[in-house]
Amino acid sequence: MTPWSSFGRLSDLREEIDRLFDAPLNELARTSNLLSGWTPALDVYEQKDNFVIKVELPGMSKEDITVSLHEGSLSISGERKSGTKHTEAEVYRAERFFGRFQRTVTLPAPVAPDKVKAQYKDGILTVTLPKTEEAKPKQIDVSVS
Repeated sequence: MTPWSSFGRLSDLREEIDRLFDAPLNELARTSNLLSGWTPALDVYEQKDNFVIKVELPGMSKEDITVSLHEGSLSISGERKSGTKHTEAEVYRAERFFGRFQRTVTLPAPVAPDKVKAQYKDGILTVTLPKTEEAKPKQIDVSVS
């Protein structure tokens, strides 16, 4: 039984070494997010005639959001401003991100730029990008000879 108990201690040692190496990397990742601003979550999906992009932008006004389409890429940028300053309070936890952001999505097929629509409701920006006629799927009739 002696070899098996030593094996358990080796496993504990490996877990401890992994934890020691992960801790600085986790802190570095958290710090780099703070320095670079924030990145809102987004979903991209394809319907028969459209691409749809939904972006979570809670607490923003539509005036602080910019949507642009250029050479097959959709860019969404803006700035979320902090509404409160805690000058006379001690902050115990601050997880909400403020500042500038930009997300760019390369579209998989051509879209009609003059028909793109953007709607902002309940903190969700929905951009609907109609496909061009060339990009839409075509139904081909099969003839019998």
